[in-house]
Amino acid sequence: MINKLPRWVEVGGFLLTLNAGFINAVGLLGFKHQGVSHMTGTTTFLSLAIANQQANEILHLLLVLLSFILGAACSGLLIGNTALKLGRPYSAALITESGLLLVAMLCLQNGSAIGDYFASAACGLQNAMTTTYSGTVIRTTHVSGLFTDIGLSLGLRFRGHTIDRRKVILYTTLISGFALGGIAGAAAFLHYQFSALWAPLLFTLSIGLAYGLYAHAKT
Repeated sequence: MINKLPRWVEVGGFLLTLNAGFINAVGLLGFKHQGVSHMTGTTTFLSLAIANQQANEILHLLLVLLSFILGAACSGLLIGNTALKLGRPYSAALITESGLLLVAMLCLQNGSAIGDYFASAACGLQNAMTTTYSGTVIRTTHVSGLFTDIGLSLGLRFRGHTIDRRKVILYTTLISGFALGGIAGAAAFLHYQFSALWAPLLFTLSIGLAYGLYAHAKT
């Protein structure tokens, strides 16, 4: 149980889910209508493509899935741990994510589906950055598990069990961030098309540099 959840975990989680929701909205509204922040729908689309023997679509979806995995692998390589803790090299991961988003934006602006792969890798990297905190699972690029845990907590409460209120608050905060990010991403895409990705690109770059300065000041 997280009895004394630091405020920075909630704030940081909200900002990261906001970022992922924004990116995913842009991907869904793009020419391939490709969700890139989570792989549940992509896996289903892959199954449909295989059933319909659509070779080009199968290859595209497999590369999206592989890119997400490679992004997560990059996080493991850069950070070396799955538990969230101040002091770990998140700066390098966030700056790398901004670089992936830059390439994704440039490719998508030129009508290349390769941009989906880089955007997927960026989300995989971000999702793997903050996997757990004090035994609590934290995901910042999808919300299915968060809704499940909130529903489970409600069910347990109805049976008279004590629930971890701070965990419910955290998960509600993360869901709100993803939803608001999706709204912002959709609005930005309607006005700026794929140039809307400048927003999450600059966001991850800024917090990566800021965190790097913070970590350097603490050493």
